[in-house]
Amino acid sequence: PTPTFDAGAQSIDDPNSFWVIADKLRPLNPVDWEPPDLVEVPVAYANQPFLRQEASDAVVAMFAAFTSESGGLQMQSQSAYRSYSTQEGVYAGWVSSLGQAGADLTSARPGYSEHQTGLSIDVSASPGNCTLQQCFADTSQGQWLASEAWRFGFVLRYPNGKSDVTGYEFEPWHMRYVGAELATELHTTGVQTLEEFFGLPAAPDYAG
Repeated sequence: PTPTFDAGAQSIDDPNSFWVIADKLRPLNPVDWEPPDLVEVPVAYANQPFLRQEASDAVVAMFAAFTSESGGLQMQSQSAYRSYSTQEGVYAGWVSSLGQAGADLTSARPGYSEHQTGLSIDVSASPGNCTLQQCFADTSQGQWLASEAWRFGFVLRYPNGKSDVTGYEFEPWHMRYVGAELATELHTTGVQTLEEFFGLPAAPDYAG
């Protein structure tokens, strides 16, 4: 018999788990949680990146594979781990420029951000092109990530057309590490969001 995927192999609630799901209905617990194994990611960057050790290793391998397979093109980290307090400042900046409703489509409230897990990285082209813009999806870097990131344990966390599920606009630059097993299963089944894969409620808005 074909072995079936064990969707309960890791917790989706424990922030220590590589499968933890943070969205607008699922804050991290505790909300100010900090990863225990953050390391500096040794790749090119716009802002110095830190991630959990396993995710960092996967980023290094992924960036190297892209450069090799693209004939020498480059990627860089735009943003990676952000602490609760850092996210407070980031979110406040978006609120001041876009208002709260606009900010909530673009940026997570503190305690609800995937960046706080130490498992997410925003990737940009190097030199910069469509950085943190949806047109990044049309760059060589964005196209390669969309088709190949699963090989390294990453999923495109906020896909196009899924804002009603994830709560966020299309972010072709935002890669979330879940490990090779889950990333491969998502790729194979074609399920685009973690919410849908694990049977969780859609999270377009905060509960309160």
